[in-house]
Amino acid sequence: MDEILSKEDVKRFEEAYNAELEKGQVSSDTQFSYAWCLIRKGDKNDISKGVFLLQGLCHSGADQRDYLYFIAEGYYKLKEYKTALRYTNRLLQIEPNNRQAIELQEKINDQMKKDGLLGLGILGGTALVVGGAAALLGMAFASRK
Repeated sequence: MDEILSKEDVKRFEEAYNAELEKGQVSSDTQFSYAWCLIRKGDKNDISKGVFLLQGLCHSGADQRDYLYFIAEGYYKLKEYKTALRYTNRLLQIEPNNRQAIELQEKINDQMKKDGLLGLGILGGTALVVGGAAALLGMAFASRK
């Protein structure tokens, strides 16, 4: 999942996609390949574009596992974990034993837990600082009396 493609690979997929787009019809294989490439590229704008292209392939009930998996991976990379989970859940409804989707879902859940604990730690630290400052102010006022 952490693989990033070379600029040459990206360019090759982009040129193939644009050539078909100019002719008026992009094949699902070309669109998938380009979207996959964009998601692998690592740039948030490209990942978003790749997700959008893959969602376009899912339009007519063609819930293909690769589309769903890479949409979920894209959302994971964008840190949109709840949306990523929706797509892994959909894929697991179709293929309950899909190891790739199960592993991605575990990774998403682990990251959500980690981010949640980190957020709680930050909140707890802030509360400690604010509480400590309030205690100091209280002692200062008490010593004046």
